[in-house]
Amino acid sequence: MPYYYVNQNAQSNGDHEVHENGCTQGANPENQMNLGWHISCHGAVTEAKKSYSTANGCAYCCSDCNTG
Repeated sequence: MPYYYVNQNAQSNGDHEVHENGCTQGANPENQMNLGWHISCHGAVTEAKKSYSTANGCAYCCSDCNTG
């Protein structure tokens, strides 16, 4: 089961990206909000949306949850 976090800094389109721990496209540690262990990115994005309504999966490590 992977560990996830959300980038607290929004991208230029307003999305806060959810990343699997170890993603090469991830945020700097000081900009990460831990989301915990989840079976899939879907649970992690749901958790992230509690803080950031614009949470979206990373196109690289959470492609199943990326909406573009």
